[in-house]
Amino acid sequence: MVKLIQQRDKCIGCNACVEAAAYRWRISTKDGKCTLVGGINKKGFYSVVVNDHEYNDNVMAAKNCPVNIIKIQKY
Repeated sequence: MVKLIQQRDKCIGCNACVEAAAYRWRISTKDGKCTLVGGINKKGFYSVVVNDHEYNDNVMAAKNCPVNIIKIQKY
């Protein structure tokens, strides 16, 4: 299992995460920031637990993020 964590408030809406894993990331039409699909908000940090097959794409999303607001925990 893999836990994806995003600090959405600091997102600049560059679309890099969407390009790496479009099934897990979307650009919000409300504010232009990236949204973690299925993410639950807890004090400004959005997180979701996903299967291992999403790991590589989301590692790329985290590496491509210019503001480093995506973290991945594998367990």
